[in-house]
Amino acid sequence: MLAAFRTKRLCIHFLLLFSTILSSLSSGHAGITSAYIRSEWPSVDIPLDNEVFAVPGGFNILQQVHITQGDYDGKAVMISWVTLDEPGPRKLQYGKSKEYNFSVESTVTNYTFYKYNSGYIHYCLLDGLEYSTKYYYKIGSSGLSREFWFQTPPRIHPDSPYTFGIIGDLGQTYNSLSTLQHYKQTGAQTVLFVGDLSYADQYKYNDIGVRWDSWGRFIEPIAAYQPWIWTAGNHEIEYMPDLGELTMFKNYLHRYPTPYVASKSSSPLWYSVRRASSHIIVLSSYSPFVKYTPQWMWLREELRRVNREKTPWLIVLMHAPLYSSNVAHYMEGESMRSVFESWFVQYRVDFVFAGHVHAYERSYRMSNIHYNVTNGDPYPVPDKAAPVYITVGDGGNREGLAAKFWDPQPDYSAFREASYGHSTLEIQNRTHAIYHWNRNDDGKSIPTDFAVFHNQYWASNLRRRRRGG
Repeated sequence: MLAAFRTKRLCIHFLLLFSTILSSLSSGHAGITSAYIRSEWPSVDIPLDNEVFAVPGGFNILQQVHITQGDYDGKAVMISWVTLDEPGPRKLQYGKSKEYNFSVESTVTNYTFYKYNSGYIHYCLLDGLEYSTKYYYKIGSSGLSREFWFQTPPRIHPDSPYTFGIIGDLGQTYNSLSTLQHYKQTGAQTVLFVGDLSYADQYKYNDIGVRWDSWGRFIEPIAAYQPWIWTAGNHEIEYMPDLGELTMFKNYLHRYPTPYVASKSSSPLWYSVRRASSHIIVLSSYSPFVKYTPQWMWLREELRRVNREKTPWLIVLMHAPLYSSNVAHYMEGESMRSVFESWFVQYRVDFVFAGHVHAYERSYRMSNIHYNVTNGDPYPVPDKAAPVYITVGDGGNREGLAAKFWDPQPDYSAFREASYGHSTLEIQNRTHAIYHWNRNDDGKSIPTDFAVFHNQYWASNLRRRRRGG
């Protein structure tokens, strides 16, 4: 055991040394455009009779179980499930063992979309949980019950280690299945999901609701056991006046609740949570965000609330990337960049994760905050206070890959590749985090892009101390 500990320490020391080398190369040099060409499975959805969408046996058996964080600080979870025939079971039992010493009753809702009638959607809040604790939970009774478990995060502390997975634009194709299978091998503890869930909006009539149901069963083997932090994408809008559906995000908002009230947000589409040593802010690319809108005012106050002494890692999630050199969706995030980028630099955000573009790309620390229409530098420039922008829109959906990048590769782009995969962010302590992008290839998860990052807040403090300021 001691030998294994020494080996791990040596590995960490090597990574930190390597990160110093990477940091010395991280401003103003040409990045890498991968020459890898993905031999992909067809970008078609898996047939509904496939086992990955199987409905559990039994009358009115619960399905589509998933959890998310239920409060601001990680001591609560929200658990949701669906029953198709009638509103039950409503009782959820939970505890530190399978004796299930506690119980709660769910609230139930349903809705219609065109002529589709949803199942009965149940919600439970489990609060007052202990940190770093495994909880078991059971829904239902007798032979119709199902059992799951989840692990709460460590307490809020600057040196609480934690590993996040980052997935976006997933859908329900064979490539999507490959992403989920590879993600399960990483040991990540929570999914940061950057939007575009089921792609059900690409169907017609009642099949839209049917494909929301199949997607819920598709992700259950992971989502019932660890939280997914949700971000809404354009495929969640589902504004369909030809079907009489004028309420945007209707399917998404009924099925995937978020703890927005806990962060004083007025909408479930933008909110914030703290988890271990991270403060995670979720934004809505498709809701108003210009000056004095509710989202703008909320973000201004939320950034002021961030306490980097307790949660040094500041992470922002959105759907449309602010920086991307892919031809697909080029500059769609420019309006949000012009509104929020100066705040991201001012508050030294560590990472901005996005999806939307069906490829992978990581930036250097660059900003374009000095540009305006009359003067200033019109191009992004190196900026040590800026976030790293990472696009992970490569989950595997039916629209296929965005295979064409602009040439030449811009100075702000560090690495880009049109392939399927997912990312992991392994936070070590208050100062360092290890990041991977893992390509899904021929049944193997291949760590293709790698970097060790210094925390923006503590690194800047260290620089000031060294200068005597």
